[in-house]
Formats: sequence, C-alpha cells, structure tokens
Amino acid sequence: MDGSCRRMKTGLDLLEPGMLPGPSVALLSHYAAVDRKYRSAATVLREMDGVELKMLLGPQHGFRGETQDNMIEWESYIHPGYGIPVLSLYGSTREPDPSVFRGLDCLVVDLQDVGSRYYTYIYTMAYCLRSCNAAGVPVVILDRPNPVGLEVVEGRPLDPDYRSFVGLYRLPVRHGLTIGESAGLFASVDSLERPVVVKLEGWDGSALPDDYQWVHPSPNMPTPETALVYVGMCLLEGTNLSEGRGTTKPFHIFGAPWLDGEVMAEKLNDSPWMEGAVLRPHAFIPTFNKHCGELCDGCEIHVVDAGRFRPLRAAFGILLEAFRFPETRWREPPYEYEYRLMPIDILAGGSCVRKAVSAGDAGTLMELSRGDPVEHSAAAGDILLYERKFRV
Repeated sequence: MDGSCRRMKTGLDLLEPGMLPGPSVALLSHYAAVDRKYRSAATVLREMDGVELKMLLGPQHGFRGETQDNMIEWESYIHPGYGIPVLSLYGSTREPDPSVFRGLDCLVVDLQDVGSRYYTYIYTMAYCLRSCNAAGVPVVILDRPNPVGLEVVEGRPLDPDYRSFVGLYRLPVRHGLTIGESAGLFASVDSLERPVVVKLEGWDGSALPDDYQWVHPSPNMPTPETALVYVGMCLLEGTNLSEGRGTTKPFHIFGAPWLDGEVMAEKLNDSPWMEGAVLRPHAFIPTFNKHCGELCDGCEIHVVDAGRFRPLRAAFGILLEAFRFPETRWREPPYEYEYRLMPIDILAGGSCVRKAVSAGDAGTLMELSRGDPVEHSAAAGDILLYERKFRV
C-alpha cells in the first residue's frame, strides 16, 4: 500500500463549516463514524464553530450500536449529554416523516457501510433522502471507504418484485460503491435532488489502509475481513444454519448440530467454489441466536488470497453442500419486516438461488454468482465519484 493510501481522509476528516448550507443541522450516523482522532461525527459537529446540532438519527443496531440482531428494535430517546433527540429509524418507523426535518438547514449523513446489498444502513439513508426532499431540506453525505473495494461486482441485480429492507434498489450483491455514490444512485433512481458529497481523499479504491480508523459498524461486523465474507455468508440468515452469530467470528464460522465439517471441507476445498480460501473443520457452541447452547459442527472460512476469493461464489458452494444434509432447511418469514416472501429470496434478490440450491444445480449457481460489470457500470451512470473499472 502506497503512502497516499495511508494518508486517506474521509468526508468527516475534511468537513468544514462552509460546506454546510446553514448552521442548523441534523445528523444521521452511528458510533462507528469517527475521524482520524476517533472522535465521533456527532462530537465533531458539536465542536464545529457556527454549527448547531439539533437532532441525531440512528439506523439498525442503534445509534450506539447496542442491539445485536435483525428485527431487534430500539426506541428514540434524549441524548443524555447533548440534550437533543436521538430518533430511532429501526423501531416504530424506518422512514422518517418529512416534518422531522422542517426548519433545519440540512441533514448530514455519516455511516460506515460494508459494501453488500443486504446491509440496511444505505436504505435508512435512502428513506431520509426521500423525506428531506419532501421537506425541502438539502443533504450532505460525508463519504467513507467501502471495505470490500470499488472494483469487484458479484451477483445479479435485485429483482424489483423482491424489494425489501435488505434490498430496495437494483444493486448486485457486491456493488462496489461508496455510501456517497450509493446516495447519488438512489437520488437519481427516485428523481430527487442529488445530495452534496464530501469525497474521500487519498484512497485508491482497493484494500483499506492499515491506519484506517475502523470501528465495527454493527455488533457482528468486527473487522473489514468480516465484511468480505459477509458478502456471501449473510445468505445463511435465510436458512436454519448458524452463520456464526454468538461466536467470536460471525460469518467466518458456520455450522449446525447435524452438519459434518470434515465432509464439507473435503467436498469444497480445492474446488472452484473456494478459490482463494480454505475451509477448516470447526466445532462451536453459539452463545445466542440459532442453536444457542448446542454443539454445532461446521467450518471456518480462512481467506488466503482476498484478490481471488469471491465470497458469494463460496457461499453458494457452501449452501449446495449443506443442503445435501436432510435437516438443512430454508428459514420461513418474517425476516427484516417482510412477512410474505422467503428470507433467502429477499436476500438473494429473487427466487433463482433458492431454486438452484434445492435442485442441486451447480452450473446455475456458478452463473448467478458472477456480476455483470458492464450492466452495473451503465446503471451507475454518472454517479461514480472515484475512478475504477468494474470487474468480476
């Protein structure tokens, strides 16, 4: 990694009062949004001359990151130190009423995304873009790096019939966009005024610099390496397999009481599914979530070459083998506020993955794992803020 990458600055690092359209601001953010001194975005705005922070808004897992799992809601409250409202956008509502923003000069957004279509923070941002547009309030996005990079595209775009809170737009699973670029795309699709984006400086779009101030953006996303395997292994949330929640290595570890990790590793290692990674048989007992307190047999994914590893392809291979065990099942709704469609279908962005796994159709799954860089580039249009060439 060259020196310019080590000097990367986020939108928060570069923010100055003159970049905001007025002093009265709200902030959509969370505890993971910090500057180079590990000061939170809220602290930076509170201490900025000429800025009045009027309200905080937080996404799934809470403004402070305290809630563990999907559909565990948190309630709005008054910040004990600041004396201002902290509005929950993962509780009684996920889309704020436009009246929330009236009287403000702007909404500032600073969220650490992880680069997968299922991660809900970008949709909380999208809902706020819509509400601010209705209220006539401009939005300023403080951009952050995508921890899985800006080039590789994995998976097919979302089928619009399967829109949900884990997929609102026709993005591929691994989309290669920053949160600022995602905001521009959503605004374009929804015919909204584009937000102002304070761009990153000094990042080449590949791996995160060693000195990047990574703070886990949700309880089960401890490292940037977790964000990489999550691209594929989040799909296990749509099954009765443990995706490693309740262990120290969520999404790296998977299994179930009936699985055989030795068999899984023997079948998948040295196969095209696991290029760039190795499965090591592993037993574990989850402390919460699926199979809590039960001994699970399974594997841990060890990524040995991140450049060659394709996590969605790996997850498809894992699902294919796991469903050879008769006890493995698809999870039933509800999941992320969807009460009708199968969880695996809204995660995969359609029913094709579920049908191919159930049929044991390896060829179709391999094809579904590939992204379409040309289509994705055309769909992104002029919203891209950083130079790169999408690839599979």
